[in-house]
Amino acid sequence: MPWCLGAFLLGALVPILFASPAFALKIEDVVRLKGSEGGTITGVGLVVGLNGTGDGGKYAPAMKALKQMLANMQDATVTADELKDAKNVAVVYVSCRLPDTGVREGDRLDVHLATAGACKSLRGGRLVFTPLFTPNKNAQRLFAVAEGAVVIEDDAIPTTAKVDGGAQMVADNFTQLMDNAGRLTLVLDDSIASWSAAKNISDEINSIFTLDGSEPVARALDQKNVIVLVPGHSRQDPAAFVSSILNHYIHPSSVANAAKVVINQRTGTIVIGGDVEISPTLISHQGLTITLLTPAPEPTAFNPQVTEQNFVPLDPSKRGGARLADLEAAFNLLKVEAQDRIEILKAMHEAGYLHAQLILE
Repeated sequence: MPWCLGAFLLGALVPILFASPAFALKIEDVVRLKGSEGGTITGVGLVVGLNGTGDGGKYAPAMKALKQMLANMQDATVTADELKDAKNVAVVYVSCRLPDTGVREGDRLDVHLATAGACKSLRGGRLVFTPLFTPNKNAQRLFAVAEGAVVIEDDAIPTTAKVDGGAQMVADNFTQLMDNAGRLTLVLDDSIASWSAAKNISDEINSIFTLDGSEPVARALDQKNVIVLVPGHSRQDPAAFVSSILNHYIHPSSVANAAKVVINQRTGTIVIGGDVEISPTLISHQGLTITLLTPAPEPTAFNPQVTEQNFVPLDPSKRGGARLADLEAAFNLLKVEAQDRIEILKAMHEAGYLHAQLILE
């Protein structure tokens, strides 16, 4: 039976506190620095050495690519018609993800491949020397070259594969975090993005940094972005300033988002935010009704009190309060499958008794 999570709080994700026990989250846990998004470089290449599973002569682009490769390397007189029976080559789309931290010339990165034609499997193939560019046609720049032995990642999908360390950088790609005015942008995670979270983060930064007692260091631009002005003396070497902000602890409640119930209908997983409220209600489902024996019998060695819980709370700090406890207790009393729990939550939300944003995945 799939596990269902009963009470989920942002600050209860197994916090490991290295500084003060009053703070459970570092700012860097809930934001990213704008400019550190990395990027993707792409190209179109040719995989050779396939065991009869390639594109074959009926796929013209593969034959043209093979003809061009042979013309560049050995025989400029070969024709596409002479290659029509070749079944050991395949045209592939090649992509490489650049790391968020930047990359230097000479670094090696993994590349991913996907067939573009009639190829049935890339197993056993080898990617031929392939240049990788930025996707923007108007400002294309060669960043890397790729080649190497192909590895199938999923046996069920042999038309996609990777080459471990297959791309070698031929140019640097630095992260640009600070603009010309000396400003950084902290981008809040979608899971916590809100006006209150952005304001609380900016207020927390302003409480530890000031600019000569004048304007605040940080301000909330909108629900998702906090602008931070780097002090003049730190702009040439901002590492210490940026690190001190990202490693600063904040209380989880300061970035807690609106009440949410997230349901994965495929796995039966239910995640409930700590701010969820429910109205008084009686839940009955398919003939099963929550019942309480009052007063409860006194447990003895021969008649112990047994509690069965199908809904597992994840709230070790007990921050949920009575509102969350009511919902948790209701599900603990229902001996039903995960799908039935999902239907109950959906019905409660539709009836207006579950006061939260319901997200179905």
